[in-house]
Amino acid sequence: MAEITAATVKALREQTGLPMMDCKKALTECGGDPEAAVQWLRERGLKLVSDRSGRETGFGTFGVYVSRSPNVGAIVELKCESAPVAQNEEFRQLANDLAKQLATGPGAADGEALLDQPSPSKKGTTLRQQKDDLFNRMREVFNVGRCQRFNGPCGAYVHAGARVLGVLLEVEGGKEETARDVAMHIAALRPTVVTVDELDPAFVEKERQILRAAALAEGKPENIVDKMVEGRLRKEFYVTQVLSEQPYVKEETLTVGKFAQQNGMKLQRFVCWELGKE
Repeated sequence: MAEITAATVKALREQTGLPMMDCKKALTECGGDPEAAVQWLRERGLKLVSDRSGRETGFGTFGVYVSRSPNVGAIVELKCESAPVAQNEEFRQLANDLAKQLATGPGAADGEALLDQPSPSKKGTTLRQQKDDLFNRMREVFNVGRCQRFNGPCGAYVHAGARVLGVLLEVEGGKEETARDVAMHIAALRPTVVTVDELDPAFVEKERQILRAAALAEGKPENIVDKMVEGRLRKEFYVTQVLSEQPYVKEETLTVGKFAQQNGMKLQRFVCWELGKE
């Protein structure tokens, strides 16, 4: 058995970030072998994760990554148990590492598959090991939620307020900064589609009939009601649902569609997620 010195314990503490007593116990259990002690600590942590797996993860953040060389973007939801951990730099690094690997790697069907891929920031380590090591230090359960990758030019934005929102927008042309500005707009006004044509026809027709009944109840002449309804659809309904029809938050004299056009950019598709809400 190798001698367990204060220096050995300190070195293991610096490597793992775990308390000195945990490190000393691991070395004792493993006969003073530092590599075996690291594995012992990981296995002990995995058991603890399993025991706590049912805990609620109502906090967290979105990791995002965009690149114009190659053109790709990704967003990943990472959840935790408490607000302080959601603000932790290592936790945010893990979220962004997940997004970067999703964007630049072979892709993944879900978060579980993504975790078994390499970590972009910790060479020789998988994302799962990175997550488990972070759990060992923080003792909170982390869950990887929704994931999305777009194979095209993208803009991304994460809003960390009372409601945590993550947006990934795919575009054609334009600049990354301009795409990010539109992603910020999406987080602010929460449209559901890019263009009017993408709205569910049944949804639009239901709104049309509601507006028509309201106009008739107001005593409007029936021969002009349909024209009025179409105007109200555009001014009152489309602006709440359709990205390209909304007044741009930074310049309300322009619609988002017109703003994109003036900047040589075509809006393709987006996801706008609120943390924890499918």
